[in-house]
Amino acid sequence: MPLMKACVVGVGHLGRHHARILAELPQIELVGIVETEQVRGEELASQYSCVWYPEIGELPSNVDFAVIAVPTSLHKECSIPFLREGVPVLIEKPLAPDPETCRDILEEASAKNVMVGVGHVERFNPAVRRAMELGIQPRFVEAHRLAPYSFRSTDVGVVLDLMIHDIDLLLAWTGEEPDSVDAVGGQTLSSTEDICSARLKFPSGVTANLTASRLSLKPMRRFRVFGPDCYVSVDSQDRYALLVQKSDQFHPEAISAATKSENPAAAFQDLLHTEELQLDDDEPLRAELCAFAEAVANGTEHPVSGQDGLRAVETAFRIRESLADSNWTLGS
Repeated sequence: MPLMKACVVGVGHLGRHHARILAELPQIELVGIVETEQVRGEELASQYSCVWYPEIGELPSNVDFAVIAVPTSLHKECSIPFLREGVPVLIEKPLAPDPETCRDILEEASAKNVMVGVGHVERFNPAVRRAMELGIQPRFVEAHRLAPYSFRSTDVGVVLDLMIHDIDLLLAWTGEEPDSVDAVGGQTLSSTEDICSARLKFPSGVTANLTASRLSLKPMRRFRVFGPDCYVSVDSQDRYALLVQKSDQFHPEAISAATKSENPAAAFQDLLHTEELQLDDDEPLRAELCAFAEAVANGTEHPVSGQDGLRAVETAFRIRESLADSNWTLGS
């Protein structure tokens, strides 16, 4: 891969990690960061041996791609200037705060034939990637994504902030969009929803229960997929994946004997094959950035395309629309 020039727009909580990784990659030259806060911008530019720019328009014209890591409400404003110049962009999730704005971004990209990737970084989590490689045909999916309240990213609700990760994984795993959505939840500390539980049903018969909260005392990121003969449990927080499936001894006679044994629970465990999946140690964000840089170099699509990002936001909005029927409000 030839040396590629990259920039990062927005170096707050997540953008600074994009800058760190790009500065470390041998095939990338981080030429600049765009940041409105001068002290932060100059500090990180000095740390990563690049140039701080207060505005996108001051960047050099030979940038090969840009990472957009500003608040969601600014994604369109910050990505359009690059797209109009034919520069591919990797936009942090969610792609935009609403489906209409997503479409605006993608229409501009299509008009200029420029690639848009979306930063659904869980797709690059080693535990998630290994689990998806198993090819399990899901019948039921269960996800819990909980986080302590951080006073960050409250410009969007928990559906677009946290649940969007599991929405994207669910759509990628099933390869289809839900035909029904039901959700409950509401606001406690924010002006947008802080907690949500959603049930999605798909044309193939798959049912999924997704729960997201930013009111938890402890973080949790778990995703479980149940198939006809097995299930896989993924903990993307601790990068752990467990496969449980029927063993060769799983038949009616053995099940009957297990139920009559002195310790049925232990006997039943002998009828299952449990395997902790072997994972690589890639940092998910590093894997995401490498995949995007490779896609730019080869003129191919990023593994998480702009259309993927749009579908995730569209599904998130269907959840929020259902949520409105049950939503409670601040002070009530």
